[in-house]
Amino acid sequence: MPVSGSRPTRLGTAALFLALGILVLTEPAYAAGPTGKDEGASTEQSGGGDGKTIYAAAKIQYSGSVAKGGGAGNVTSSDVNWTPPPCWYAPYLGAKDFKAKMSKDIESQMNTPGMGGHAGAALDELQRHYEDDFGWTDTPGYKDYNVDKDGEGMFWAAVENPDEPDILKRGSCNDIPFWVDNGEAPPPQYEEAITPEILAALAYQHMELPDTEVTLAPEAITKVNLPAWAWLDKAVFDEVQATAALNVPGFNIQATTTAKPVSLKLKPGTKDAQTYPASGECTINADGSIGEPYAKGKADETPPCGLKYLRSSGDGTYKLRATITWEIAWTGTGGAGGDLPNGTFGNEQAVTVQEIQAVNR
Repeated sequence: MPVSGSRPTRLGTAALFLALGILVLTEPAYAAGPTGKDEGASTEQSGGGDGKTIYAAAKIQYSGSVAKGGGAGNVTSSDVNWTPPPCWYAPYLGAKDFKAKMSKDIESQMNTPGMGGHAGAALDELQRHYEDDFGWTDTPGYKDYNVDKDGEGMFWAAVENPDEPDILKRGSCNDIPFWVDNGEAPPPQYEEAITPEILAALAYQHMELPDTEVTLAPEAITKVNLPAWAWLDKAVFDEVQATAALNVPGFNIQATTTAKPVSLKLKPGTKDAQTYPASGECTINADGSIGEPYAKGKADETPPCGLKYLRSSGDGTYKLRATITWEIAWTGTGGAGGDLPNGTFGNEQAVTVQEIQAVNR
């Protein structure tokens, strides 16, 4: 243990946090809609399967067009380098509640057989940090867990994103809980502290875009070398919104992510086909529709959006994939806002292609 007044580095803080493994919040750190009493500042507690108590941060509430059950939605980012936040810091407990939990956890850890050496010294330092105002390099200590400021702020702690597949990324928010006064921003060194922009990214991750099947003429059965017209009426799809909000006394933020359809991409499901236009990408029209409905008398015309199969599908079908690209932007508390990477979502539909039968007289 360092002598009094000395301070380990922030890396030491992270190692301590990971070693303890008692404060990373994974469930239920978020919810698709109101759950429990939805009181915001209070943290719900429930018994875990191993007999331990599971503590949850103030839950993020999702509304609008989002996946049921709080899971990830169906949007795929067009930017392969963009990912939702794997973790973040959020309001956790008030001073008195935090003291009760930490005191119990530290005591339990200290009484664990074999808890000595570096681990025991780390626990001693953790206790001093919250009880005796012992600080680290850029993390001030606290006197008696800030109990004299109870109600004036909250301790914040790390929250793992359960939809992040990389366990190392999920655990990258590894600083021990820190205090934030009501109405104040978290210290600048905590770059992952939750913000409207982080909420916007989470709303994006949970957004559910509508299933969309393009209209074809001819419909599910077409002929070889016969152009098929494809279109989407304006009424079929429109803007989609998803909102993520975190509301606790002294800290209330939200962000709404809006997806607007901008183009349709057709992939015939075989190389023996042509698309119109040649790129297979049909842009949105001025009236909000895509493509043009087929009308009688247009059989010899080239469709503005469509395709032509050059070979029969035989006894099977071709899987035509229609993918819509959505332009995504967000707005949030305090006038914040910006753009997010375009999103895509597609469906497959079966198309039967038959040979044109010649009639000999």
